[in-house]
Amino acid sequence: MAKEIDFPPVWLAGFAALGGAIGRFLPIVTPVNDGLGALLIVVALVLMIVAAAQMMLARTSVIPRRDPDALVQGGVFRFSRNPIYLADAILLAGLLFAWDALVALPLVAIFVVVIQRRFILDEEARLSRRFGEDYLDYTARVRRWL
Repeated sequence: MAKEIDFPPVWLAGFAALGGAIGRFLPIVTPVNDGLGALLIVVALVLMIVAAAQMMLARTSVIPRRDPDALVQGGVFRFSRNPIYLADAILLAGLLFAWDALVALPLVAIFVVVIQRRFILDEEARLSRRFGEDYLDYTARVRRWL
């Protein structure tokens, strides 16, 4: 895939479009879909904004494949080493609920695997090279996703 479009938001949009299409053909409507979907979307957006703000305050890039300038370990990074990717997965789940695409919920797990293989493993290697023992200590304390 061309590097110009190989970014997590593009993958998220693709998975969301696929899930939305599945939901149009095989909708599963429940009384909680809209409310749960909205809640998940709001939680995801707040998590994304908070994590991105923490990275900007630490003066490190939020753009994948860029070398990190700082190891952010506080705030939401105390609970997840990848809160923005976690927010992406929560957002996808929220959209699928809101669109009555419950049959497409397994796409969230597939999205997580794709993101981990395409982005997270490389980012972890960069962080390990750059921050060594500090990063290893961090990985011992904080899980990759949640």
